[in-house]
Amino acid sequence: MHLHIMGICGTFMGSLALLARELGHQVSGSDQHVYPPMSVQLVEAGITLMEGYHAEHLSPATGPVPDLVIVGNAMSRGNEEVEALLNSGLPYTSGAQWLAEHVLPGRRVIAVAGTHGKTTTASVLAWLLESAGLAPGFLIGGVPRNFGVSARLGDPQAPFVVEADEYDTAFFDKRSKFVHYRPHIAILNNLEFDHADIFPDLAAIERQFHHLVRTVPSQGHLLVADEQPALERVLAQGVWTPVAHFGDQAASAWQLRLERDDASRFQVIYSGDEPGQDEDGVVEWTLTGEHNARNALAALAATHRCGVDLARGCAALARFETPKRRQEVRGEINGIQVIDDFAHHPTAIAATLKGLRAATTKGRLLAVIEPRSNTMRLGALRERLIESVADADAVFWFQPAGLDWSMDELVATQGDQAQLYSDINRLVNAVVTQASPLDRIVVMSNGGFEGVHERLLAALALAKEGRA
Repeated sequence: MHLHIMGICGTFMGSLALLARELGHQVSGSDQHVYPPMSVQLVEAGITLMEGYHAEHLSPATGPVPDLVIVGNAMSRGNEEVEALLNSGLPYTSGAQWLAEHVLPGRRVIAVAGTHGKTTTASVLAWLLESAGLAPGFLIGGVPRNFGVSARLGDPQAPFVVEADEYDTAFFDKRSKFVHYRPHIAILNNLEFDHADIFPDLAAIERQFHHLVRTVPSQGHLLVADEQPALERVLAQGVWTPVAHFGDQAASAWQLRLERDDASRFQVIYSGDEPGQDEDGVVEWTLTGEHNARNALAALAATHRCGVDLARGCAALARFETPKRRQEVRGEINGIQVIDDFAHHPTAIAATLKGLRAATTKGRLLAVIEPRSNTMRLGALRERLIESVADADAVFWFQPAGLDWSMDELVATQGDQAQLYSDINRLVNAVVTQASPLDRIVVMSNGGFEGVHERLLAALALAKEGRA
C-alpha cells in the first residue's frame, strides 16, 4: 500500500512514517519545513520527501496516487494540499487513528503523557525494556540515541511505548491524540497550561487527560506524579484503575531522593504492593536536573510493572544516552560547550537551566532562547519567561518572525543579563564574543532555530583560530 503523509517531518508523523515503512508500505510525504534530525532518518529509511504542500503531490501526473493519506495535525482547511485531498475523494485518516488501527492492536501499550518530559521519559522506558531483553516497539517524539531512530515495531509480544501527546488529532478530529491509544499503563508526568492555540484554559486540558484516564482498563496501571494539583483534579473526576504515585513525597509508592545537587546520582525507593516487596536502588547517570530524575523514576515504575526488577533498571540507566535535542552536547570548541535542548515552555526552560546550573561548577551558563511554540507566539505565558531564566548568567533572546508580541519589555526587565536579537548572525556573533573557555552555551527552541547550533560551533572555531 502507498501511504502519503502530510506534515511528515513533524516528530510524531515522521516516527509514524518509519513504522509504516517497517510494515512494508511505500511511503511518501510532504512538509513545509524540512530539517534534521527527522529529515535525515526519513531519507535513510527510503521515504520520499516532498517540499511544500501542493495539489500535484496527490496527482497521477507526478506519480502513483496514494492509496491512503495520513493527515498531520498541523494541516488545516485552506491548505492547497488539504483542499486537493478533500476534492479528490481519496481515503484519509489521522496519524493517531492509523497508529491505533495498524500498530497498537494486540500490544501492551505504555503511554507517556504530560506537559513536560514525555520524550525523555519514553526514551528511558524503551531503553530499560531493551536492556531487559524485551525488544519493545516505540514511537517517540524525538530520536533516542540508544536506538538511532524515533520509532520501530519491535517484538510483537513486547510492550509498545508511545509518547502520548495531548495536542489535537487533526483538523477533522479535535480530540487529543492520546485518546486513541488505549494504554494498559499510562504515565501522567505533570500537567499545566500549554497549547494556547487550541485550549482556552487548564480545565480544558484536564478534561482531555481525564478522557485518557477513562481508557485505561481496571487491570491496568496509572502512574501519577505527586505534587501535581492539576493531575489530582483529573483523578477526582473519576478513576477506575489502580493508581501509584511517584515523586519525593513519603506517601508515594515510588520515591526519589537526590544524592547530588545536580541530580546525576539519586536513590529510588519502592514501597511494594504487598509486605516484603519493598525495593530500592541507586542511579548514577549523565543527565542532570531533578526533572530528569523524576522522568527516570516514572520509567522505572512502568518497567517494573512489566517485570523489570529495580536493580536491573537502575544499572541500565548508567548506559542511557539523552535523546537528540534533550541536553544534547552538539560540540565543544576551545573548552566552550554547545548544548541543544528542546525546552520551550517556561517551566521546561527553568528546569533545564536549574539542572545545568548545578552541573556547571566552572565557567558561566549562557542561554540562547527562541520562543517559537504556538503558546509562546501568542504570548500566553510571556510573563513567566522572566523568572524562567534566573539560573542563567546571560540570556540571548531571539525574536522570531511572526511573534504576536514584542519582547522589548521582557528583555528590559532583565537588565544587563539579557539581550534581544532578531538577526541570527548578530546573535551568534554576540554569543561567541562573550563566551570564554569553560562556559556552557545552551540553546533552547522547539524548532530548527535557523541552524544556530552549527553556526555557533563554526563561529567558535573561527574565533579560536583568530586567537591562536
